[in-house]
Amino acid sequence: MFLILIKLAWKNILRNKRRTIIAATAISIGLAALIFVDAYMIGMKENMIKTATASFIGDAQIHREGFRDEQEVTLTIQEVESITRKLAKESIVHYFTRRTYASGMIRSAANMNRGIILVGIFPGTERFLSQIDDAIIEGNYFKGDNENDIVLGSKLAEILEVEVGDRVPVTVSQAYGGEFSQVGFRVSGIFEFADERMNSGMAFVRIHKAQEMLGIGNDIHEIAIKFTSTEISLDKDMLFWDIYDIHGNEVVSWTDILPQIKTLFEISNYSKYIMGFILFIVVAFGIVNTLFMSLYERMFEFGVLRAVGTRPFGMARLILFEAGALAVVSIAIGVILGSLITGTLAHFGINFTGIEMMGVTIQEYIYPVLAVEQFIMYPISVFLFTIIAGLYPAWHVARMSPVDAMRQSF
Repeated sequence: MFLILIKLAWKNILRNKRRTIIAATAISIGLAALIFVDAYMIGMKENMIKTATASFIGDAQIHREGFRDEQEVTLTIQEVESITRKLAKESIVHYFTRRTYASGMIRSAANMNRGIILVGIFPGTERFLSQIDDAIIEGNYFKGDNENDIVLGSKLAEILEVEVGDRVPVTVSQAYGGEFSQVGFRVSGIFEFADERMNSGMAFVRIHKAQEMLGIGNDIHEIAIKFTSTEISLDKDMLFWDIYDIHGNEVVSWTDILPQIKTLFEISNYSKYIMGFILFIVVAFGIVNTLFMSLYERMFEFGVLRAVGTRPFGMARLILFEAGALAVVSIAIGVILGSLITGTLAHFGINFTGIEMMGVTIQEYIYPVLAVEQFIMYPISVFLFTIIAGLYPAWHVARMSPVDAMRQSF
């Protein structure tokens, strides 16, 4: 019985090929768009997480409580040696590095002054947490052992009118006592990120020199952490957070440092639901219109079927099988179209570099990510939506009386 219904459904939707192709195309475009948008959002999410964590922030950070809000140089991490020993033994920690921060003033021979954030780093471990070494466009990344090397952003170098090899004095206020400390540095490298704020307002020096200038001994302000997987940082129930959230320190994930990105991802998920709803509306109108046009062309046939004893449920079932056949055609076209479009863009990428979203500047091409779920969940959803949309025409046919159906056909 089902085989007969399937054959009848295929025969009926192919009676008017043009109408079927138009309806199937509209539905398939919607399905292809869903596949692409989902793949694009996955790619965008991976890109933004990589940009936010790999460029400088890391997957997580440890600070003294209050430091992130106040940026007070006296708020250094407590029990730092004990913490670093524990981190070295953590199986989920891939790399970590120490940093110091201070607000300061930099001046050039051209008598140009500029306020900066002076960051003290360990060049050897910093390269595993950030992309500063990869972003060098002139000079080098702390090559050699000169303690007075400094690496500047390209915009900052332009404002100061300095080049690699020039001398620049940097002044900071010491942590205890408030006395000013000034040291002359030699520009050893110039970096350039997509983030203009880093390019124009940040400079890096060796951490020992920064600690000496601030008068904080071996104390530090931040430990940046890179996990073996970025997904680990999303697990808020992990014991790791409780272990290091002690001694007046706090450990935070990148989602706490950049909560706006997490909000963006949540909004993106809602946008997929909205697009799915719009697709359902398109499917509903397309299916209802196609099935009703087909129905009115075959009123005499339906009248005869009712007259010879076909039950209302049997009539409705035939319409639903036709809706299902149309859904299968649409899904096949949509999957092929979605695969071609998304696969092509996944290979070549989409260039949104330089665009800032929620405080994160995109630095690399966005590559949509195809997933098996996209070719299971969305086609099944389209099929179900199509059947649901076909319920109204099926209900209409089931209520049809034989006499009215045959009279309307003349």
